[in-house]
Amino acid sequence: MIKFIDLFAGTGGIRLGFEQALRKFDIQSRCVYSSEIDKNACKSYELNFGHNPYSDITQVEELPEFDFMLAGFPCQAFSYAGKRRGFGDTRGTLFFDVERLLKKYRPKGFLLENVRGLTTHDKGRTFETIVNSLHSLGYKVEYRLLNSSNFNVAQNRVRIYILGILEEDFEIKVQSDTGAIDSHNFIQRNGQKSLFEEERDFAVVKDILEAKPDSKYFCSEEFTSQLHKVIGSDLNQLHGYRLIDTRNGNSIHSWELGIKGDCTDDEIEFMNLLIANRRKKIFGTHQDGKALTKDQIQTFYTKENFDSVTSSLIEKGYLSNYDKKYNPVCGNMSFEVFKFLDPESISITLTASDTNRLGVVQNGKARRLTPRECARLQGFPDTYKLLENDNAVYKQMGNAVSVPVIETLITDLIENNELIIDKIANAKSYTLASRTTEQHEPKLAKEYALSNAEE
Repeated sequence: MIKFIDLFAGTGGIRLGFEQALRKFDIQSRCVYSSEIDKNACKSYELNFGHNPYSDITQVEELPEFDFMLAGFPCQAFSYAGKRRGFGDTRGTLFFDVERLLKKYRPKGFLLENVRGLTTHDKGRTFETIVNSLHSLGYKVEYRLLNSSNFNVAQNRVRIYILGILEEDFEIKVQSDTGAIDSHNFIQRNGQKSLFEEERDFAVVKDILEAKPDSKYFCSEEFTSQLHKVIGSDLNQLHGYRLIDTRNGNSIHSWELGIKGDCTDDEIEFMNLLIANRRKKIFGTHQDGKALTKDQIQTFYTKENFDSVTSSLIEKGYLSNYDKKYNPVCGNMSFEVFKFLDPESISITLTASDTNRLGVVQNGKARRLTPRECARLQGFPDTYKLLENDNAVYKQMGNAVSVPVIETLITDLIENNELIIDKIANAKSYTLASRTTEQHEPKLAKEYALSNAEE
């Protein structure tokens, strides 16, 4: 029996992958404590695991004894701590609570998950702080940068996974692999495989689509009409397109759609040329380009109707003019879909803010992804229950951890370190009879009843 805790638990993705791996080896487990502060995520967790984990781990001092820690802790800036304390102080960050509990309870092992940027933040000093802290607590540490798309998950999602075992060397054979840099690169890398469907060992977007999605997820008639105006009669041409006003390339813009009012061909040409040229180094090094003067713009827009075109665009709200410099009025234009996924490739990384506006063209019709499809993009099985609150689910799946990655890592840990896992699993004997007598374990956060944790 392995007793574990699940911190910053979200909707339970790490726990689900952990338990799935243990079951493959007939290793019994028991979650003795879970913690999550987002109330909607807690509702999803309770719906699937039978107890509500609502609590603030920063305020929790006492926990039941446990053998293994799971934690998808949020990352905050370590710069101040690093500069002042030689990269050895994590106070003021949520990792401090992970560190605090590891130091107090000294579980045999842990699995931590975080964003890819943790490894490069503050020129790598943040990550150095964390690893040094874990070593100082007596843990041997292995970490891997892994892309979910390499684990039969149809999503480009790179995350850092940190495994630790107390005072014992261990081996992990899964190697870091950040995978394809985007969906186009994914097709280039894997396109040949798709010619042989029976040999395909990776998932793509079409694999996660529902056959008969609810009509409420289809794009409105107005937005669909606008898309047809730009792309033509065949909406399948939208595969891979992004709707954004700050980029050219495989993009559609608000002025092309007529979001603020229809534009003439010259107005569309003007805006597209402005977007394409304002980022050139000769005009500056601003990341998203800089405002340009009339003289600068006329180096690439050479038609004689500059004044009439710019006046019309300013009136419609597509263009601004401050200090005699012109700039696109960009930002979130409330597109119903901001990215149409290519069914033959992988999804872009799901995020909490934008997952609800990912789209796909299926059977010639444009629509948004359903919450279930987003769950599938994180590797959650269809047996995982979703809230009826769509917006909450979209946010949760944007924050979630890809279940198959966790399952693979823990499977790898078990297969290559049997003696260590045996020590963890057999450290104490938990028979069905003895479990009923464990009333001495405290109920520790007001909102969390430990008696509900038993499964």
